[in-house]
Amino acid sequence: MTNPIDTIAVIGAGAWGTALAVAAQRAGRRVVMQAHEPEVVAAINDDHANPLYLSGIDLHPDIRAVQDPGAAVDGADAALLVVPSQFLRGVARTLAANAPTRLPLVICAKGIEQGTGALMSEVAEQELADHPIAALSGPTFAIEVARDLPTAVTLACDDAAIGERLVSALGTARFRTYLSDDVIGAEVGGAVKNVLAIACGIVEGRGLGDNARAALITRGLAEMVRLAVAKGGRRETLMGLCGLGDLTLTCNAMQSRNFSLGVAIGQGRTLAEIEAERRSVAEGVPNSASVAALAAQLGIDMPIAAAVDAILQHGGGIDETIAGLLGRPLTREL
Repeated sequence: MTNPIDTIAVIGAGAWGTALAVAAQRAGRRVVMQAHEPEVVAAINDDHANPLYLSGIDLHPDIRAVQDPGAAVDGADAALLVVPSQFLRGVARTLAANAPTRLPLVICAKGIEQGTGALMSEVAEQELADHPIAALSGPTFAIEVARDLPTAVTLACDDAAIGERLVSALGTARFRTYLSDDVIGAEVGGAVKNVLAIACGIVEGRGLGDNARAALITRGLAEMVRLAVAKGGRRETLMGLCGLGDLTLTCNAMQSRNFSLGVAIGQGRTLAEIEAERRSVAEGVPNSASVAALAAQLGIDMPIAAAVDAILQHGGGIDETIAGLLGRPLTREL
């Protein structure tokens, strides 16, 4: 009989990592968090809180924190990797020497690696060979998960048996985990939606109206599907929680880091000014470059993603870039 997943390591103690730790503890799991900052470790262990990243949430005393990733995974039955996407490879290399044999790894970072164009699962597979890989994605704001508000996510895993164990370990009535075997589709949805959220924020900040935002969401979904299919994912996966669901949430709420950043850009503020005020990472910023580069490498037409990349990474003028999108030839929808 397969052993159940009783102890979960959460690598990364930002807002999302903290919320997932809370959700896992509510599901009856023993949780060990890994935090980079010693003050975060102390706050979790001594004050049962993480005010630096998720203020106003009381953590269960059974949730404990360590600074060393190796100590976090020691004795764990599964690990959630909840670090910014561009740091995942370094964390994976650290874990390679410490992770128990065949420890299931759940990728909770949403992104595509700059320079290599690798999905997060591909990064993990390269650095942590022989470990089962899953991806967790879907429409989630960390604070709502931590407050136990109803949430549904996709948990994608190639190995059905391990996927079932992970779903059972993390899922509750108010944190509903839906199983999929399309890791690629789930990952592409999570990466691209952040870039599209910045685009929608720019539209909002520029005062271009709800019609324009709806058009961006819909045409952005088409871009997301193209990239997922080109990478070997399935179109229907992007019609679910990790695609359309996540896109809808992230493109319509100031609570979204990426949407709110886009609003500020659209209002004329610089990226440097906005990022200087924030502690948390807006994943759409680095991923605008990596998504656009991967699309170009694969020969995929993703004009909205390319436009965000042009504005954020290459000094493109907002009005000129928008005019370029609107001036594209009219074509068939499908």
